[in-house]
Amino acid sequence: MRKNIDVVLEGLEDKIRFFESTNQQVSSAAVGWHIEHSLLVIIKICEAVSGSNPDKYQRKFSLKWLLVWITGTIPRGKAKAPPTVIPEAELTIFSLKNSLELARKSILSLKGADFNQYFYHPLFGMMNRESTLVFFAIHTNHHLKIIRDILKSR
Repeated sequence: MRKNIDVVLEGLEDKIRFFESTNQQVSSAAVGWHIEHSLLVIIKICEAVSGSNPDKYQRKFSLKWLLVWITGTIPRGKAKAPPTVIPEAELTIFSLKNSLELARKSILSLKGADFNQYFYHPLFGMMNRESTLVFFAIHTNHHLKIIRDILKSR
């Protein structure tokens, strides 16, 4: 069963208290990095969608997206995050909670966007509002799995 974005955001919120936890065998990044990265993806993509022209949306088949959509998973270590969604600031519980609140507001705004407002994903192509919401849930859950694996060693 695929979880929706609201459910996976609750999962991120639950892990904020472990933001400093690490496990180099799982990830070179701490739990907080994975949380902030996931939230930055949501915030930045929502900004892109809100600035897009729905008349320019062109649906094209993407086998990679189809496989991710069907399985509900993203393979680990196969993609590199663009610089705009790599956390740079020092992370704190306060900063993570602020980012979480902004991500939630961004999602509310996205849910009210035109169906064909979109963003361009380098691997999956143009993704409209609904595909974007599915992508958020899958991507965030991907990082939640990494976080859970980091925390297993505690």
